[in-house]
Amino acid sequence: MHYSIRYLTEYRYDTPVTDNLNALRVKPATTATQRVEDFIVRVDPDARLHRHADYFGTDVIEFGIVRAHESLTIDVRARVINQPAPAPPEAPWETLEQAAYRRAGIEYLQQTEPVPPTGALDELTAQVRARTPLSTLMLVAELIPDSFVYRPGVTYVGSTVADLLEGGAGVCQDFVHLGLMLLRRLGIAARYVSGYLYAAPVDNAEDGASVEVDTHAWLEALLPGTNGSGDAVWVGVDPTNRGLADERHVKIGHGRTYSDVPPIKGLYRGGAQSQLDASVKMTRTDPATVQA
Repeated sequence: MHYSIRYLTEYRYDTPVTDNLNALRVKPATTATQRVEDFIVRVDPDARLHRHADYFGTDVIEFGIVRAHESLTIDVRARVINQPAPAPPEAPWETLEQAAYRRAGIEYLQQTEPVPPTGALDELTAQVRARTPLSTLMLVAELIPDSFVYRPGVTYVGSTVADLLEGGAGVCQDFVHLGLMLLRRLGIAARYVSGYLYAAPVDNAEDGASVEVDTHAWLEALLPGTNGSGDAVWVGVDPTNRGLADERHVKIGHGRTYSDVPPIKGLYRGGAQSQLDASVKMTRTDPATVQA
């Protein structure tokens, strides 16, 4: 599937600010199933952009605006082509104990926050352990939305798994953090993924070739090769949407948790209050959609 993406962010400050420093993680990743055809970032006021890859391999764009200003606009545009991923491998549990697997997943086997001291997490862990790591991964994608309500506004970026367990509701970020904790408890390496989700029906271009979306989160689990042979493979699964990540998911980057891949992170000098307006528009541009 072919996509054109525009991510527009606008900040307005009630008094002038200076030394506005920002780090963007907004460029779609290049992977075995995803190719970036074009990418551009424009900022206003104008600033020199510096680019590098972070520790986890995500592209980072940094800039600073020293002079006084009362607004900041970040206009990101990209064209991406996604292809279907191959069927995920299904290997037995004992393959997780192999040294090669442990080395490949070491960064993502450790918990990133304290495990809540409640029986609820133990119960969920027992419920998701299935016949194989792959079937466990698929069960995680079903059990979390069955057990918790998707409800914007009840959590924030600093919320923990304990907050989700106590409140019973959250958003995609919360569902992913719980999924990561469950998989890591079972010895499956798992990482947080940030990106976009094309939310219109994939088989009905006339019913929404262009849609307004939000940034989205899902997770990737490291699964051993079939029968324990071959390299381990990262497999994406979306606990919010009950299934494997597919061509509708446009990946930006990954890390151990949300804090490793926030889309925009910055600070400025001054006592001003800021107002934020942000929007993401995804448009299908593959030949079938264009002809329709």
